[in-house]
Amino acid sequence: MTGNLSAALAAIDTANAADPKAEALVYGQRMSAELERLFPGASDVLKIAARGQHVERWLLPRGDYPEGKEGYHAWRREQGRRHGQRVAGIMADAGYDPQDCERVGVLLRKEGIKRDSEVQALEDVICFTFLRWYFSPFAEGRDPAALLEIVEKTARKMSAEGRARALAEFDLPEPFAAAFHG
Repeated sequence: MTGNLSAALAAIDTANAADPKAEALVYGQRMSAELERLFPGASDVLKIAARGQHVERWLLPRGDYPEGKEGYHAWRREQGRRHGQRVAGIMADAGYDPQDCERVGVLLRKEGIKRDSEVQALEDVICFTFLRWYFSPFAEGRDPAALLEIVEKTARKMSAEGRARALAEFDLPEPFAAAFHG
């Protein structure tokens, strides 16, 4: 890797600072902090993917897609594609070679989850960031059965090591904790 990591991260932060709700910049910084805590030896590509995981997410509103699971999944796929393309461009501008720019797209599209260690590491970081910063407000007022289903889906996306670490770090009430034992 020959690129400038600081320049790439700064460019992502600049892009995310334009978020009208002022959420994207904080989210990216939280992702970077969680990555550093969980995977301190991460590659530049993984560091950039973590910081840019939601780059300019607000530019493609969820409301532009149909309600329901199909619409949600289509929106998520398009977000992954767009994020990969945008972050690859940022990396190219920061001097990274085409292979690294292509690789960041693989991570951001989550290609090879459960088979590719860096894709899985990014997914674990995403889940930890959600649990640490967003789970409590997300859970407020939600139907307990629907919330349990979301927690189970989150746990299934994580590595076995990530689930064990989540159990050790978070005070998850039953039955949520049970989802992380599998």
